[in-house]
Amino acid sequence: MCYKKCVLQAISVTKDDTLEKAVYYKNRAAAHLKQQEFEKAMEDCTKALEISPSDTKALFRRCQAYDALGKFEEAYKDARTVHNVDPGNTAIQPILARLHEIVANKVAEHSKLSSKVSLMLNLAFDISTPIDKRETAANNILVLAKEKAGAELLYKEGILNRIVSLFKIEKNQNIIVNLIRSISVIAKNNADKARGIIEIIGLPWIIELLNTRYEEQISAAQYCLQTLLDALSGMTLKDEKTPDVELCSRNRKEIDTLITCLIYALTSRTMTGVGRDAMIELILRNCDYRALDWAERIIDINGLQRLMEVASELPEFKYESSMEVTDNTRTTVSVCLAKVYDNMYYENARGRFVNKIEDFIKNSLVGPEIECRVRVTVALTTLLLGPLDVGSSFLAKDGILEMILVMANTDDFLQQRVACEAMIAAASKKDKVKALIAQGTNILKKLYVSKDDGIKVRALVGLCKLGASGGTDASIRPFADGSTLKLAEACRRFLVNPAKDKDMRKWAAEGLSYLTLDAEVKEKLIEDSAAVQALIELAKTGDHSVVYGVVTTLVNLTNSYDKKEIMPEMLELAKFAKHHIPEEHELDDPDFVYKRVEVLGKEGVTSALVALSKVESHNSKELIARIFNAICEQHQLRGYVVQQGGCKALLHLASEGTAKGKLRSAQALARIGITINPEVAFPGQRQCEVVRPLLALLHPECSALETFEGLMALCNLAGFELPRKSIIKDRGVSTIESYMVDSHEMLKKAAVQCWTNLVQSEEVMKMHEGNNDRVKLLVLLCADEDIDTAVAASGALAILTSMSKRCCRKVFEPKDWLDILRYLLTHQNLALRHRGVTIVYNMLGSGKELAEKLTEVMEVMNIVRQLDITDDPVTAKIKDLAEKSIKIAEEMKLIERDEHNDVE
Repeated sequence: MCYKKCVLQAISVTKDDTLEKAVYYKNRAAAHLKQQEFEKAMEDCTKALEISPSDTKALFRRCQAYDALGKFEEAYKDARTVHNVDPGNTAIQPILARLHEIVANKVAEHSKLSSKVSLMLNLAFDISTPIDKRETAANNILVLAKEKAGAELLYKEGILNRIVSLFKIEKNQNIIVNLIRSISVIAKNNADKARGIIEIIGLPWIIELLNTRYEEQISAAQYCLQTLLDALSGMTLKDEKTPDVELCSRNRKEIDTLITCLIYALTSRTMTGVGRDAMIELILRNCDYRALDWAERIIDINGLQRLMEVASELPEFKYESSMEVTDNTRTTVSVCLAKVYDNMYYENARGRFVNKIEDFIKNSLVGPEIECRVRVTVALTTLLLGPLDVGSSFLAKDGILEMILVMANTDDFLQQRVACEAMIAAASKKDKVKALIAQGTNILKKLYVSKDDGIKVRALVGLCKLGASGGTDASIRPFADGSTLKLAEACRRFLVNPAKDKDMRKWAAEGLSYLTLDAEVKEKLIEDSAAVQALIELAKTGDHSVVYGVVTTLVNLTNSYDKKEIMPEMLELAKFAKHHIPEEHELDDPDFVYKRVEVLGKEGVTSALVALSKVESHNSKELIARIFNAICEQHQLRGYVVQQGGCKALLHLASEGTAKGKLRSAQALARIGITINPEVAFPGQRQCEVVRPLLALLHPECSALETFEGLMALCNLAGFELPRKSIIKDRGVSTIESYMVDSHEMLKKAAVQCWTNLVQSEEVMKMHEGNNDRVKLLVLLCADEDIDTAVAASGALAILTSMSKRCCRKVFEPKDWLDILRYLLTHQNLALRHRGVTIVYNMLGSGKELAEKLTEVMEVMNIVRQLDITDDPVTAKIKDLAEKSIKIAEEMKLIERDEHNDVE
């Protein structure tokens, strides 16, 4: 390092580009090569060659740098120049021959690939070619694009322009989807290609690909847009990789253009409803501060007004400029609005958010038409489902709540329906509940007797929500006793009636989501197999609009919501101060909860959770994870979760969502991994994918139970090679090791047991050979008071001593090594005794030096002798190892047999 500093100083004082300065550069390049800093070596050689183009040393060193960097063509060019300038240079000849072979092979491969690319392009883009051959060619283009060289050739061959031209006439969806995916693959992790794609085909064209009802095309186009964003920003949402600041700055124009195009396309009157939902999801994914932080940008370009305009759309109001929406659109918009608001981190930004919403409402209420009031009410309902505080603040404004109540009291079905939905959403805040109970209960009762089922079921949900405002507190009953059970029965009739459409059943499920806060309703519902099955079947539709009702009902049934722990001292203090103390219903005791969870598990609730787990809302994902975890708490239900595809869904939930949701998913995975063979529970690559969520359970802030279950599951996984490698790769070794000295006995035992499987890895074994106390710790743990811990530690030591002579030598490091070895050899526990004699056998077999040191202590060999003479069939393995150990010592002439069978 000092040499490089001296050379740097010499370069700085040498102002002119003289031959002396070139020498300094190539000498520093040599230092860079020794330290494997190949990029720097290449740069210094290039600077030297700019001064002296024929300098063979500089060329030779740059050739070495290029070779190490995998730039074989450049390395070959420099090697050939060295050979031409200095034909007698023997050092370059073998390098030149090797590089010639590599480059020749690459040229041949490139030529072969080039002809293959040309053939596939001609087949795929020639309309006269039979459709089956064109489909195969499009699929092959996608495969070629996944190779770096193939992607380069496709890009140079002008595939982008050809795709644009083809899509004007192409009708085959398989070809369209594969070509869109090819664009994504070409752009992946390549900012230059991403910019080129945007420049050649344009963002509006890619966004227009979303304008279809074909789901695969929408998914491909949505992924393409996200891939472009990831490439331009250096971000990877799936791996939680945050954007590269420098890359974002360089590509700011393209990134801003993309969000602007998305925002303006939101209100396109020609866009399909599913395509619009895909755009909203893209905005939702990227507005978080950990992603592209689009929140404030959305406000700047009037994105909030456009989102609210979409939120106010009703299929019932069909006119020339209406937008197409789906059943999921308003739900997705509400989640998006909540995400934008959550990313407003200071008062001024939140104030701007509120002002934009206020402008939208004022402008929408300018006209006297009923349509204006209906649209505003629908938009406010969406707002209440998202950023609740903002929505509630607008309800508090003069005239808004009154307007909704007036609409509910009219005879117009549409006004009644939207007013009911607004009242349901508004009842989330307790201060609003009081006002609604006072003013809206009678209106809702009146609407409940409506002839229109849509009005009737919404009024029913409104009454359910008001009636459940006491939550789980058994002492609070807003309505008369028995009312909640009657309301639940009314919801049930809608839910199980096959004649009712999905929308009716969705609202019935939402009504139950409020009523099931009451333990009596929970017990009544869980005993109704038809209602439970109807709930599960509704969830299996995967409709995002049913998520809240179904998931919340299941959370209530399983009691998997957060419960506040009240300290006994605080409880007594509250009684003394005559404060209200919430009372838990006796039907919410653990035994009743256990039975409800068991029923749900056996009824097939996992299939419902799998269908719902694809939802975008992180809060909903957390609720789903809570239910999964409650089911996996019962070991007899874990098999149902695996059979019905729950593990795949849990892996997805463990990688996306809230911090609590990820932990609950990870804990559920751990519980599965403890009782079910990992090869069955997590087949193939999933064994590796599950490692990271399990390691998250070892965080200091996790509970002892979570950590213990995480360690136990990792222990089972560490018994297999691939997940063991993943544990090492994800830096789990040091974390697991830290729990081997934990004061919590169960955590220590689980960590040591996991370590026993980890030491089978050569990499972990080499860690023990280093200058550390790892072997010493294992020796000391062999005498742990907990037998299971001692068995695990001695097992790990037996494995290590069979793999490494250095580890055998390190067994002697603790002062108490002899006492511990004696403890193992004489213990009544056969597992400990077997491990003890295995360690002795390994140490004797590791070389004469260690064998001599071990046999110097006659007591050890005397104990081994006693193991040798036992006739107990249970200890046959121990006897066999003892015999082998004595034989090794005898062959080394370290011990002799006497007629009394004693060791001398």
